[in-house]
Amino acid sequence: MLSLWTLATPLFGRLRFSSLLERSDPAPGAAQSPSVQGFTAPRTEALAAPTTWGVATQVDLLRGNSQGPLYFFCKRCTDVFVAGIALLALFPLVLLIAVLIKVDSAGPVFFTHERVGAKRQRGSHGAVWVVRHFGMHKFRSMFQSADSRVHEAYIRDFVEGRARPAASGGKFKLTNDPRVTRIGRLLRRTSLDELPQLFNVLKGQMSLVGPRPVPPYEVACYRNGDHQRLTALPGITGLWQVDGRCLVTFEEMIRMDLEYVRKASFWLDLRILFKTIPAVLCGRGAE
Repeated sequence: MLSLWTLATPLFGRLRFSSLLERSDPAPGAAQSPSVQGFTAPRTEALAAPTTWGVATQVDLLRGNSQGPLYFFCKRCTDVFVAGIALLALFPLVLLIAVLIKVDSAGPVFFTHERVGAKRQRGSHGAVWVVRHFGMHKFRSMFQSADSRVHEAYIRDFVEGRARPAASGGKFKLTNDPRVTRIGRLLRRTSLDELPQLFNVLKGQMSLVGPRPVPPYEVACYRNGDHQRLTALPGITGLWQVDGRCLVTFEEMIRMDLEYVRKASFWLDLRILFKTIPAVLCGRGAE
């Protein structure tokens, strides 16, 4: 796997770890964010700086969560084996996507975004999930100068129940987003923009199956009990991705994630992986 990474690096350029914690706030008087399906990020109402997002440092195990060491061992072995084989098998496709992205628009091939996850550790009073930030890799699907405040404001409305599904498709997602490139629309529709997350899986930051890793500004809006969705290693796919994705409300997404946390097993992970294939082929909830 190290040789694959070494081969990919000179071809694509270095992955850019542009952490939210290292970003500076937009300069005063910056241009208004583009309108997306009737939604416009506020010009004067700035969200809190990334360093002030309130995120818990650890989350206790959810009652009923009884996975043992054998489950986590089998899960890790499966993650490494499947991710490694997938990267080798899909390497020609990765090269093709990289070329298309570079031809389509200026900027790096990869985009790395700060996400919140957790890692299981043994504490003095039993197991806990220690919350941590990490850089999640994706193929770049937006123009390099895209304004992130559009997404931050929409996520806040989604969590607080003010967001409404789009008129076309009924999805709780930004649609007709002018920040997305031409090749980016294709990558998102086919979920191919997620392929680089296999590197996150190999590094142990993510799993193939688990709740989706979310940005700090979403976790900052969580209510009591919502943080329990962090008591599992974040995944590329999961119950929400195969059974709901962008077609359900925030409350329903949390319910699905908590259901996975309570019932997680090696066989449930396999079932979700197999259900992911038709979900991706049909483009369910993708945009």
